[in-house]
Amino acid sequence: MKPLAGIVIAMGIELWAQTVPQQPVFAKVPQKARLKCNPLAGERTAVPAGGKLFRQHCAECHGKDAEGTKKAPMLAGGEMVDATPGEIFWVLTNGVVRKGMPEWSRLPPAQRWQIVAFLESLNRP
Repeated sequence: MKPLAGIVIAMGIELWAQTVPQQPVFAKVPQKARLKCNPLAGERTAVPAGGKLFRQHCAECHGKDAEGTKKAPMLAGGEMVDATPGEIFWVLTNGVVRKGMPEWSRLPPAQRWQIVAFLESLNRP
């Protein structure tokens, strides 16, 4: 009987966790990071280079065109539309470990900014 009680409790916790509002991904980004501008903004090679890097490092989870998968959310639309370059860079650098996204701080900053440029290009009108 005790194993059944454990299963029931675990299921209850899981259901509760699904009903608790999720904190937006960008909520923990420090103000100083939010204000950073992309040093590669306007550089015409940044977006295609970022797309190539995205497909190499991010597409497995986020989809080839950032459309999202069962593993990770879509990055074209939603919160991304209003995200600043600094917020995107910070999340890319630090990851969202609790949600399974690794940190990408091992990529050189220029490559991370190229990925930011690519993601911004998906969210421009």
